Amino acid sequence: MKLRILTASVAVTALLLGATAACSSGSNDKAKGGSSSGPATLSYWASNQGTSLDNDKAVLTPVLDKFTKDTGTKVKLEVIGWSDLQTRIQTAVTSGQGPDVVNIGNTWAVSLQATGAFLPFGKTEMKDIGGADKFVQTALETGGKSGSDPTSVPLYGLAYGLYYNKAMFQAAGVQPPTTWEEMVAAAKKLTIPAKKQYGFALAAGSYTENNHFAFIDAAQNGADVFDKDGKPTFTSDGVVDGILRYLDLMQTDKVVNPADAQYDNGTLAVTDFANGKVAMILNQNNADATIVSNGMKSDAYGVVAFPAPAGAKTDVASHVAGINLSIMANTKHKKESLAFVKYMTSPEVQQTLGKPFASLPVLKAAKAAFTDNPTEAKTFTDIYNTRAKPLPLVPAEDQYETTVGKAMNDMFATIATGGKVTKADVKKAMQTAQDQVSASIG
Repeated sequence: MKLRILTASVAVTALLLGATAACSSGSNDKAKGGSSSGPATLSYWASNQGTSLDNDKAVLTPVLDKFTKDTGTKVKLEVIGWSDLQTRIQTAVTSGQGPDVVNIGNTWAVSLQATGAFLPFGKTEMKDIGGADKFVQTALETGGKSGSDPTSVPLYGLAYGLYYNKAMFQAAGVQPPTTWEEMVAAAKKLTIPAKKQYGFALAAGSYTENNHFAFIDAAQNGADVFDKDGKPTFTSDGVVDGILRYLDLMQTDKVVNPADAQYDNGTLAVTDFANGKVAMILNQNNADATIVSNGMKSDAYGVVAFPAPAGAKTDVASHVAGINLSIMANTKHKKESLAFVKYMTSPEVQQTLGKPFASLPVLKAAKAAFTDNPTEAKTFTDIYNTRAKPLPLVPAEDQYETTVGKAMNDMFATIATGGKVTKADVKKAMQTAQDQVSASIG
């Protein structure tokens, strides 16, 4: 999901499941797959990817105008901020009054799929948009529950990387880390509290960031947060140990400013990095625009994969982050909507939007355009294509995000105010989160 704080609740499954009938009861021709007479006008809800809603409109308008010129189909664009997008989608599902095509955070895909409110991309629909083979496989896997026809397809790719300040690393005599241990050792050398300088900045008050790294650290330990039956396994040693390792960057290693417990979005950490207050951040590739806009030159930083501990079970360095495209099942313009999805996921449009939206291409053959630095482009592309793992493809994934992420917010707050968080404390918090999710799924 795009690295922004989501103020709307992510736990939507129960509400949406009860609203499926409302969405499918309106006027639609999804069974026929037809379109209304005359030139169609598609309604498209786009998520905020650029520096502002107006910036998104400026970037997207010429792209959509070209689609209209090529096809005759007009597109009515509305760019929606991340604090409102999920609520708007919920309302569209419950009322049956929504757009034809909508952006979704890819981690929402399975929960939204469960409502029945979104068009499945079966064999015919997938062929209509250019075929499944064009997509990066791990990105395509985020489109729905395993073994089912997806109800969303990848649009913008994102992955986490470890950004480091080259000058600060050189001054401290340290190299870009390849293991967790090297990363912590470098961060300690680069932490000088008297100068208000720290080795790391974390969005430690962001439940989205926290649940992402709970998942990634668990994956490095060879653990999953749900079992094969879709039941939560938050209390397993691999999950608990991974969370404690992440918390210890502030608690035991003391390489993160305790004030970061109030950082409720990633932009604050990125700004600290760009201003030379910290030497490293863990961020998605869309951090580049914020870094440069704060005055840090693109050749002043480097990026490597988020390192796993020595002897880790896997080398997972990110979850498969990004934005997917979905078509509402009750669209009156199925044919035109599929043509629009094909266009938006074409190599030409992926290249055009990759730079301003700082996104990774979701197509196998496409090259990253978000940066002019070929080394950075290759690093992030390799992470996304080969070292990223989809967040759990189960309906209760959204509840994992809120329960585990917010529990980590609380634990960081405890550390920041001088408290101690032990492994037993982490396990207790995970037991509470696990019990909440288990109760909701029965």
